Amino acid sequence: QVQLVESGGGLVQPGGSLRLSCAASGFTFSTYTMRWYRQAPGQERELVAAISSGGGTTNHADPVKGRFTISRDNAKNMVHLQMNSLKPEDTAVYYCSAATGWDTLPDYWGQGTQVTVSS
Repeated sequence: QVQLVESGGGLVQPGGSLRLSCAASGFTFSTYTMRWYRQAPGQERELVAAISSGGGTTNHADPVKGRFTISRDNAKNMVHLQMNSLKPEDTAVYYCSAATGWDTLPDYWGQGTQVTVSS
């Protein structure tokens, strides 16, 4: 059974940091591109960051570039999103996903974790 379980969300003040984690099981994690998406209330889901199967290639969306960093640990079947200098506009539900290719649609999704940036 495939599972993607996110953790690490919460309430943080503007300028603060959070580290999201996603634990994967039930598929060959090291062969999948992993991505983080987010969805704010009333808005469409958007791609935040992606990392290739081996971890050698990453991509971060312009709104988070320089503040967020995606990483993965294939030995532990984990993917992380380090979020620094958080802004209120980063408030959203963050989702972990797995895709067989860099340009393919996700095959699997997690249930999401809420991130709220507010003073």
